[in-house]
Amino acid sequence: MVPSRPGRDPYRAYLDSLGSAESRRTMRGCLDRIAQLLAGDDAVTGEGQPWHLLRYEHTSRLRAAMIDRGWSGAYVNKHLAALRRVLKEAWRLDLMAAEDYQRACDLSPVKSTRLPVGSQVDAEALGAALYACDMDDSPAGARDAAVLATLYSTGCRRSELAAMRLSDHDRAERSIRIVGKGDKERLVYLTEAAAERLDRWTAVRGNGPGALFCPINKAGRLRRTGGRLAGMTGQAVADLLTKRLVEAGQRRHTPHDFRRTFIGELLDAGVDLAITQSLVGHASPATTARYDRRPARRSREAVDRLRLPEA
Repeated sequence: MVPSRPGRDPYRAYLDSLGSAESRRTMRGCLDRIAQLLAGDDAVTGEGQPWHLLRYEHTSRLRAAMIDRGWSGAYVNKHLAALRRVLKEAWRLDLMAAEDYQRACDLSPVKSTRLPVGSQVDAEALGAALYACDMDDSPAGARDAAVLATLYSTGCRRSELAAMRLSDHDRAERSIRIVGKGDKERLVYLTEAAAERLDRWTAVRGNGPGALFCPINKAGRLRRTGGRLAGMTGQAVADLLTKRLVEAGQRRHTPHDFRRTFIGELLDAGVDLAITQSLVGHASPATTARYDRRPARRSREAVDRLRLPEA
């Protein structure tokens, strides 16, 4: 097949339009997997591929192939979203006729209802991890304790935490401004205990401009780029969680487990669904409701009323 014209690659145009490195990494992975399905070659990437030549018969076959592979509905739909966007860029670059683009994108989402993945972070695990941080008197100890407390107190995504800047933090209000998915801003709030953890870290960090949480080298020096404190990656946030939990003898948890726990705790406490949705930055209240633990608890309580007959 004929590749895209040099300098007019829909793959590159789409990825460049995304607002964060985390989003670019995720959607690059989706497009690369789609390109591998098309080529039958696990070594190819989506860059330079002839996306503009795809027609409805190709995209509908791709959708079927994803389902046949046993991918979950949500996983298939994420890949279909990436496919639609790269085709839109092909149309914007005058590589594809509008009618061909519209027909190729006319794909129904895969319907599925799945429970959110992950597990709850219990107070014992968090307390043990914080103690492990406190036993580390290096700058990393203060930083990691503040990261743990911020994740638990705000339910933010790992990419959102990695993107925080010192200027986003309002100490008086105990708030942090977050730029989430779709470039939407929101404020999240720290508990008093979490705010104290963050204060200890900022005393080590200093008042210089740049990231709120920065990488620290083995010598304990904070990493800077161009006179500003450099930012962490989302993966680095996940890695430090694993490190501190393992040090504390606890099971591993992901940043999303902290987010899941935050939502569940708020709903258990009777916080309004709309307020919870606003705090975590979900586009739909239906997404937030999926994390509600109360229906499962009521179902379990109902089953507990049954009694097996004595043998």
